[in-house]
Amino acid sequence: MPEPQTHYFVVEMRISGAAAGAKTSSNGYLDVKMPVWTPGSYLIREYARNVEGFRATAGSQPVRSEKIRKNTWRVYSTADQLSIYYKVYAYELSVRTSFIDASHGYLNGASVFMYLDHLRSQPHRLVIQPYKDWKKIATGLPAVPDQSNTYEAADYDVLVDSPVEIGNHHTFSFTAAGVPHTVAMYGDNVYDDAKLADDMKRVCEETYRVIGEHPCQDYTFIIHQTPTGGGGLEHANSTTLQVTRNAFLNGKLYQDFLSLVAHEYFHLWNVKRIRPKALGPFDYENENYTHLLWVAEGITSFYQTAILQRSGLMTSDAYLRSFTGEITGIENLPGNRVQSVAESSLDAWIKYYRPNENSVNSTVSYYSKGSVLGGLLNLAILTSTNGQKKLDDVLRLLYITYYKKEKRGFTDDEFQAAVEKIAGKKMDDFFQKYVFGTEKIDYNGFLNPVGLQLVDASASKQDAYLGAMTRFADGRLTVTSVRRDSPAWTSGLNVNDELISIDNLRVSNDLDRMLDNYHPGQTISVLVSRSGQTKTLSMQLIGNPLAAYRIQPVASPTPEQMSLYKKWLLVAGN
Repeated sequence: MPEPQTHYFVVEMRISGAAAGAKTSSNGYLDVKMPVWTPGSYLIREYARNVEGFRATAGSQPVRSEKIRKNTWRVYSTADQLSIYYKVYAYELSVRTSFIDASHGYLNGASVFMYLDHLRSQPHRLVIQPYKDWKKIATGLPAVPDQSNTYEAADYDVLVDSPVEIGNHHTFSFTAAGVPHTVAMYGDNVYDDAKLADDMKRVCEETYRVIGEHPCQDYTFIIHQTPTGGGGLEHANSTTLQVTRNAFLNGKLYQDFLSLVAHEYFHLWNVKRIRPKALGPFDYENENYTHLLWVAEGITSFYQTAILQRSGLMTSDAYLRSFTGEITGIENLPGNRVQSVAESSLDAWIKYYRPNENSVNSTVSYYSKGSVLGGLLNLAILTSTNGQKKLDDVLRLLYITYYKKEKRGFTDDEFQAAVEKIAGKKMDDFFQKYVFGTEKIDYNGFLNPVGLQLVDASASKQDAYLGAMTRFADGRLTVTSVRRDSPAWTSGLNVNDELISIDNLRVSNDLDRMLDNYHPGQTISVLVSRSGQTKTLSMQLIGNPLAAYRIQPVASPTPEQMSLYKKWLLVAGN
C-alpha cells in the first residue's frame, strides 16, 4: 500500500505447487479467480470490477494471461512457482468491502484475495506491508513468530474470513469467558475504554452462556466510527462493526451499539458453527441458497435483544417494548402477507439488498420476522416444558449434533426436528403457517401462558388514511411509495407523482395535517403532476389500518402464568 491516498491495494500472490493437482495444468493453463460475494452478506457484489493490471510471472519471466470470465483470469503456464500481480481499487467503507485512504486501510478478504480452486484447502500466508507511517495491524489471523507483519491461515476460507485493519487505530483488550478479546477502534477517541470494555465483556459473557462453550482461542473486534454507521459482519473469530461517531455519547445509540455487538458476537455460534447446510463449504462464484436465513439472521436478532436483557443492560420493560415494536413493524407491512420468511431467506440474493418502491408491498425481512418467530419459538418451548427448556436448548442440540459430531450444517427438516425434540411436541402448524406460510400469527396464543396479551392501541381511532409515502424537497411533495390496497393504490396514484392539491387546496409538506380534516368514507380529489402532465384522481379515504400494538398483562394472571413469566424474563446468572 505505497500510495494509500489513491485508494489502491497492491497485491502480489505467490503460488507454490501451482500445477500440482490442477485439472487444467495438463492443458497448459491455470485459472485464478476472485469471489463474487462475501459470506454473511447475501448479494453478488462483483468484486472483480475493482481489479486492475493483472499480470503473471514464472520466476522472472512474464507469462501470458487473459481474462476469460468476469472473475477469472487464465494464466498460460505449467510452472510450479508462479507470481500474480494486480491492484484493487478500494474506496467503499462498509463491512462487506475494502477501503484505503490516507488515514487507514481495511481489508475484507473476499474483495481482495484471489484463489485457485485446487489450492483452496492449502495453508495460506499473508504478508502485509503497511504504509510507512502506519504502525498497527489488527486481525483474527495468528501471527507467524519472528516474522514482521506476517500471518497464517489454515486455508483460503480462513483467509477470507479474517478481515484486517491497518493504520494507527486505538486498541484495548479484555478477557471474557476465559478468552482474550482485542478491540481495534478506528476514529475519534470519544469513549471511556474501561466502561466500553466492561459493557462489551458483559455482552460477550452472556452470549457465551447460551451455548456454554467458547469456540475461539482469541477474538478481535474491528470497530469503525463513521458519519452514518453501517452495521456489522461476522467472522469465525472476529467481527467488523461500523457505528456513528457519537454512538458512545448517546444513551439510545450506545444501547444500539451494544445490541450490534451482541448480534455479531452471537454469530460466533449461530451461522459460523451452527449453520444451514447450504452455508459451507462456500461457493464463492455463485449464490448459496437456503430457506434458513430467518434462523441464521432472524434468531440472532432475537438473541441480540434477549442478551442485553439477560445481562441487565436492558430492562425487562424495554425488552417488551422492543419485542412489541418488531411485531408492529411486520404486521403493518403488506409484504408480510405476500412473502413467507422462508421465501424471503431464499430470495435474499435478489430482493433484500435491492429494495425498490414496491418492496413494502411484496417482501418481509428475514431479520425482523425471524426475530419475532425466534421470540415466539422461545415462548412455545417454555410453555410446553413448563419453563424447563427454551430456545437456548435447541441451539445447544444443533451445536453438539451438527457442528461438533457430524461437522456439517443442518437442513430445514433437521432444524424443525430439533425444535420438536426440545419442545416435546410436534410443531408442524408453526412451521407451515408462519415459516413457509403467511398466515396471521396468533400472538396471544404464545403470550397468554406468561400472563400477557397483545392489544392494538389504535383500534378505536378513526383517522383518515391515504396510503402514500411522500418526500418534500425543493418545494415539491413527491410520492415515494404506495401501500397495497390503500386508497392511493386503488385510485392509481404512482410513485414519483407530484401531489399538487387536495380539493383545490395546495399541498406542501402538510399532507398529514390536511388529512386530519377528513374522515374515513369521504372522497377527495387529488391533482397530481405525472411526467410533466397534470391528472386528477378521485380517492375514497378509509380508516387507518396501521396498528399500534402494546403488550400488557392479562386481567388477574394465575400463579402458573406469573411463575412462567418469571422464568421467561430471567436476568444474568439465573
